[in-house]
Amino acid sequence: MVPHLVTALTGPINELEQRILDSMPAIERWFRLEWMEHTPPFYASVDIRNAGFKLAPVDTNLFPGGWNHLTDEMLPLAVQAAMAAIEKICPEARNLLIVPENQARGTSYMANIAQLVRIFNMAGLHVRVGSIDPDVKKATPVALPHGDKVVLEPAQRTRHRLGLKHFEPCTILLNNDLSAGAPGILEELYEQYLLPPLHAGWSVRRKSRHFQCYEEVAKRFGKMLGIDPWLINPLFTRAPGVDFQADAGLEGLRSAVDATLTKVRRKYKEYGINEKAFALVKADNGTSGMGIMTVRDVRELDNLSRKARAAMATLKGGQGVHDVIVQEGVLTQERVHEAVAEPVVYTMDRYVVGGFYRMHAERGSDENLNAPGASFVPLAFEHSTRLPQPGARPGASAPNRFYMYGVIARLATVAASYELEATDPEAEVYD
Repeated sequence: MVPHLVTALTGPINELEQRILDSMPAIERWFRLEWMEHTPPFYASVDIRNAGFKLAPVDTNLFPGGWNHLTDEMLPLAVQAAMAAIEKICPEARNLLIVPENQARGTSYMANIAQLVRIFNMAGLHVRVGSIDPDVKKATPVALPHGDKVVLEPAQRTRHRLGLKHFEPCTILLNNDLSAGAPGILEELYEQYLLPPLHAGWSVRRKSRHFQCYEEVAKRFGKMLGIDPWLINPLFTRAPGVDFQADAGLEGLRSAVDATLTKVRRKYKEYGINEKAFALVKADNGTSGMGIMTVRDVRELDNLSRKARAAMATLKGGQGVHDVIVQEGVLTQERVHEAVAEPVVYTMDRYVVGGFYRMHAERGSDENLNAPGASFVPLAFEHSTRLPQPGARPGASAPNRFYMYGVIARLATVAASYELEATDPEAEVYD
C-alpha cells in the first residue's frame, strides 16, 4: 500500500531521500556501532510525519499495541527479530509470559495480544498470557473474530518470580505501559527477565527526555550526512507546572508556545515553506493519544473551552497532567483513500519488522491522528524496508520511501536506548 502524497516531493525531502540512499553503507555502519554501545528497546512503535519538506518522528511507544495490524507477510521479519532478541537475552528460554493492560478487553487490543502470542510461539517459545488485573481471578477466555481466542490467566507471585499455575516463565513481556505506576507484583523479579524494564513505563518515562535524546541523535546523524538536523527533528520545549483546570502555569505555557512557533516560522522562512506553523501541546507523561492539543496561535490558549481543559487535564487511568511539552507540529502530506494518514513503524530489537498507515477521515493534516475513529492500512514493509532501489528518481520509489521511514524509526529507537540508560535505577556509575 503506497499512499498518495498531496504535494509533489520536492526540495528538502527529495534531497534527504537522495542523501540517505547515497549514504546507505555509512548509515548501516553507524547503526551497527550504536548497537555495539547501547541496548535497543525490546520492541517499539514510532509515529512518523512526512510534511513533504520534513520527515520526523512525533511519538515513540515502548509498549506497542497494534501488532494485529501487521500483515501475515510481515510476520517472518517479526519472528526472526524475536528469535534474535530472545537469543541475546535468555538463549535457554523455554516459556514466555505476556502481561497485558488491565481492564483492556476490547477485540482490537486482544487481537494484538493474540498476534504477539503467535510471533513468540513461532520463535520457539511456549507463550501464555498472565493478567495482573485483580479482577481476573480465574482463566478467562476472550473470544476474537474468525474463531480465535486469548485466555487471560491470573498471574501468581512467588518470592522473586512471576508466573502462572504450573507455568514458570524465564522471561516476562510487558504489554502494559504502567501509566498508573509499577505495581508491587512486578517489582524485585530478580530471577527473571522483565521486558521492557519497569523504568520504561509512563510513571517514570517523559516525552521531554525522549526528544532531548532524539535531538542529540539527530544532530550526530545530521552531521554524518551533512544535513540540517531540523529536517528530521521536531523542535520542542518543556513547560512544567501546568494545571489546565486551575489556570496554573499557563503563562509559562504561552511563552513556550510562542517561542516554539517563532523558531518554526524562522525555519519555514529559511526554506521558503509557505505553510502556517503550528505546535502540539502534549502531556509529558501522556500515552494512548490522550492529553494532546493543536495550537496554531498563542492566543488560542486564552479561550480554551471547559471541554478542552478537561481533555488536557486527565490521562489514561485518571492520571493528572502537571508538565507538558510544546512540540513543533509536523504536517502530514500523505493521504490514503482521501483520508489524512501517517506511517507507524514497528521495531523489535534493532530491526524494523513492519508497520501500517494510521488514517483519520475526520482529522486535518495538522492534527493528532491517534484518536477514536482512526483506521489502519498495512505498509508494504515486507518488500521495502531493507531493499531500497538506488538510482530510482527521488520521490518515485516506494521501497526508497519506506527505507527512509525505517531509518527515522531506528533513530528514534537509538534515542529510546539513551533514554532508558539515563533512567535506569540500577545503572552502574563510574567516577
